[in-house]
Amino acid sequence: MSRRGNCWDNAPMERVFRSLKSEWVPTNGYHSIKEAELDISTYLMNYYNWRRPHSYNNGFSPAKAEENLNLMSGIS
Repeated sequence: MSRRGNCWDNAPMERVFRSLKSEWVPTNGYHSIKEAELDISTYLMNYYNWRRPHSYNNGFSPAKAEENLNLMSGIS
């Protein structure tokens, strides 16, 4: 736990898990662990990171916002 004023909390990850549960995971759950691993990794690495627009990034996905930042800063 961090002290007041330190941003060492887990709010960003709580937001990711909230989005995962409300947008992607089926209401009845998964039939197997393997099915869950495959589906959740697809959500995180494909949809959430590359396609899902985020209001914090002015409508860009996290990966595209990072690409834009790297292009502006000259990092390849």
